[in-house]
Amino acid sequence: MLSAERQMEELCRGVVDFHVRAELKERLEEGRPLRIKAGFDPTRPDLHLGHTVLMQKMRQFQDLGHHIIFLVGDFTAMVGDPTGKSESRPRLTREEVRAAAETYQAQAFKVLDKDRTEVRYNSEWLGKLTPFEMVELGAKYTVARMLERDDFSKRFDGGVPIHIHEFLYPLLQAYDSVVLENDVELGGTDQLFNLLVGRDLMPRYGKRAQIVMTTPILEGTNARVENGKVVGAKMSKSANNYVGVSEPPFEMLQKLMLVDDQVIWRYMELLSSRSNDEINTLREDVSGGRRNIIEVKEVFAKEIVTRFHDAAAADAALDRRRSVAAGNVPDDVEEINVVTEAESLWIAKALSLAGLVKSTNEGLRLVKSGAVHLDGEVVRDEQQKLERGRRYLVRVGSKNRKFAHLVVG
Repeated sequence: MLSAERQMEELCRGVVDFHVRAELKERLEEGRPLRIKAGFDPTRPDLHLGHTVLMQKMRQFQDLGHHIIFLVGDFTAMVGDPTGKSESRPRLTREEVRAAAETYQAQAFKVLDKDRTEVRYNSEWLGKLTPFEMVELGAKYTVARMLERDDFSKRFDGGVPIHIHEFLYPLLQAYDSVVLENDVELGGTDQLFNLLVGRDLMPRYGKRAQIVMTTPILEGTNARVENGKVVGAKMSKSANNYVGVSEPPFEMLQKLMLVDDQVIWRYMELLSSRSNDEINTLREDVSGGRRNIIEVKEVFAKEIVTRFHDAAAADAALDRRRSVAAGNVPDDVEEINVVTEAESLWIAKALSLAGLVKSTNEGLRLVKSGAVHLDGEVVRDEQQKLERGRRYLVRVGSKNRKFAHLVVG
């Protein structure tokens, strides 16, 4: 294992909250593999890169020789995490949780080494707690401490109901740490309260208190740097600023290449498996003019696509991107049928019907900006009509180009 100092340098990268840094160094100096736990409540089947930030931190611990526990919160998922909720969360069924848990693991092991990961389900012990043990667990924490939590206090002050089972959630998550006796628990910044409850609870059961480390919430692909700080909404499907881990290789690569040139360094810091030294060297090469930022983005995008697909898929996606950027038409252009009852169809409407843009207004905006090509020519007429019965090759966008054969019928 590396020295405690070198491990701290790698492990502290991208960490937001740390309770307590000195304790981690002390345990690393003991020279033993630490037990690192991260819990995931399987509440949705599809994950994006924002969800994998935490998994990448787990992988860093794993590569440094520590023991990783991937905890599936199949019991707590049915209780429902109240974090960040202004009202009670709808409860899931056991079948919904189990289906999502299978997808979680399949996607997680594209980041983690499956052979070196211990997978546990908290229903193993939470499902066996007796009524007396539940009462004993509840007796170890106070309502006053629970109301220190921001979302609980806001709901209480606003007269919004807080159900008893929602108070139980942080305690149940904390009890996981009591059972697993982990040295460190990882989580997103939104989980800080829950993780600290675990740190408080463990000594009350005679266990050594866990160290708490949180990772940031990754900003979306449309984030920018203002006054030296990355700003923008968090990555989410609802904001359409996400990179899904199950997306096709080319789409994944294209989205990453379109991330702002300054923001890409944050993505690398949180998602790349490269060391601090390697990333700093790349940054120095760009600032020194020895390397182009496009090259660096390609290196990073290939790494991510390779992780969730394979090297051949990453190479093919990059080759396709370069070909499209050079003005070439891809070999696998999709054919899309759009229907009209009239003799012709307005191009902005056609783009919307084909799903190439989100709305007719967006289609019109792209036409006005010269970002729409029809059969190889820029569309100049905002009222361009597509004749029924004809087939057109359409290119939409300037940077993130989309191609389609539109058949008007």
